[in-house]
Amino acid sequence: MHDMTPETFASAVLDWYAVFGRKDLPWQREPAPYPVWVSEIMLQQTQVAVVIPYFERFMTSFPDIGTLANAPVDAVLAHWSGLGYYARARNLHRAAQIVRDRHRGQFPSDFDQVVALPGIGRSTAGAILSLALGQHHPILDGNVKRVLTRCFGIDGWPGSSQILARLWTLAERCTPRNDTGFYNQGMMDLGATLCTRARPACERCPVASHCMARSQNRQHQLPTPRPAKKIPERTTQMLIAMRPTGEILLERRPPSGIWGGLWSLPETPEGRDPGDWSLSQLGQLPAKVEMRPSCRHTFSHYRLDIQVALIRLERGPDRIADDDGRCWRTPDEALNLGIPAPVKRILEELESQIGRS
Repeated sequence: MHDMTPETFASAVLDWYAVFGRKDLPWQREPAPYPVWVSEIMLQQTQVAVVIPYFERFMTSFPDIGTLANAPVDAVLAHWSGLGYYARARNLHRAAQIVRDRHRGQFPSDFDQVVALPGIGRSTAGAILSLALGQHHPILDGNVKRVLTRCFGIDGWPGSSQILARLWTLAERCTPRNDTGFYNQGMMDLGATLCTRARPACERCPVASHCMARSQNRQHQLPTPRPAKKIPERTTQMLIAMRPTGEILLERRPPSGIWGGLWSLPETPEGRDPGDWSLSQLGQLPAKVEMRPSCRHTFSHYRLDIQVALIRLERGPDRIADDDGRCWRTPDEALNLGIPAPVKRILEELESQIGRS
């Protein structure tokens, strides 16, 4: 550590937060473990401005842990539709059930019990307990990592175990015993509003005079980026099987993997004849097959190119009835279920065309 001590660093962050920090976010109005927990899960990989309307709708429908725990997972996923990273929603729902069953519906205040819940790691547990209950726990989310790596000039990708361990040690040393929640919120705010990934506002930063990255003009080099690797590309074909009455067939995705547990369109390998699929799965050849505009969806680890075929059926197939794995819904009804973002775009375009015709 350079000439700034942990104490002076924390004091500077706290003084800045007292004047400039965010204090009117929805989950800050009555800070309690449940709303803070929901917000922290939503904020993983997602910006505050995007999260706010989702958070408010979610809390309206699931105002407490018991309501969330007792809700069908489909209802939870529907409220998450568009936020992405759906494992977060499934873990949140499962964790609520564990809190209901093992902790009498009260969110635990013990760190080890919190970090044992699905979807909650060390930093998230520390954030919940410090922000909601004032406990002394350091945090290390993306914003905090950026502030620490720049201020203390830490080279190396923060995702590597060696650099991560070094950052945790630094976070522990800097986190004050008193006002831990304000300090942690201040660090997150500092990274989100001033020490941003691009165009950091160093002239307004409370620790700028001690920042090694700024003194060496290396703000844009730190944190060290993840070692580059080529993002693979995959292809699939999604099928819109439509009854004459306008309902389309939806299939539930497997509980694990991409879009786990969400409703989606049936998929086949690219190049398979949609007519063959219709005959084998629905027991009839389509009256007409229309190739729809394709779309691309980018995940964190690969790109997916989706070919889309609209299969117009002559009659409602007898072979498939509604069950836990398949259902028939109008495009408008489907848009209100928990569906993946690219499927939502496909159905919105379909509904728009139907409305114009």
